Amino acid sequence: MKVHIVMHESFEAPAAIELWARRKGCTIRYTKLYEGEAFPTTCDFDFLAVMGGPQSPATTLDECPHFDAQKEIAFIKKAVNEKKILLGVCLGAQMIGEALGARFDHSPNREIGVFPLHLTEDGKKDPFFKSFPDTFDVGHWHGDMPGLTPEAKVLATSDGCPRQIVRYTPTIYGFQCHFEFTPEAIEGMIQNNAHELEQYKGLPYIETAEQLRTHDFTEINNILYRFLDYITAPAKTV
Repeated sequence: MKVHIVMHESFEAPAAIELWARRKGCTIRYTKLYEGEAFPTTCDFDFLAVMGGPQSPATTLDECPHFDAQKEIAFIKKAVNEKKILLGVCLGAQMIGEALGARFDHSPNREIGVFPLHLTEDGKKDPFFKSFPDTFDVGHWHGDMPGLTPEAKVLATSDGCPRQIVRYTPTIYGFQCHFEFTPEAIEGMIQNNAHELEQYKGLPYIETAEQLRTHDFTEINNILYRFLDYITAPAKTV
């Protein structure tokens, strides 16, 4: 299986997504926008993962010269039209929503840390998540959330954000949360986003760097691995 990963910043790493792909023997290619790389002209992949970043879909080229939201949306639309399997994480989820015609929004609360998700009634009926407990922990680092198309289903919320897992189609999902965090990835986030920890300290859903470093992401990653096996299963039958 061919996997393509869009990275907006080096410190918003695919982490456990990349580990899963390597263990599965997938061919992995990247578009590293922070290195000035361009999107491929063809969608020669089965599965597209769009990672997070400090940008938003409204970020302009003047604000971030390596992030062209319109070009990214066009690339995602092309992947959607060619029936690729898609997963967006954080900013990536918002960009997938934009490509499907749904405008992103600001979350009611900023969240940084590990906090529980709560399955909605749609989540409890989702073919994958219905086997999960109603509440389980996951990583967070965000201030926005993805938009919703008329067909989209919100599968999970958190106490701080009403759109954490969104199923746009059976093969297109958006995760506002971060199942992919590993200790190494969270350290990269801490080192490169220390100003956010300082700026938002004291808010209800903001952990300190010390708290972030105490988390064991093993079980969170295991959920991700099972999900990736599930969502990419159609590609194995092509």
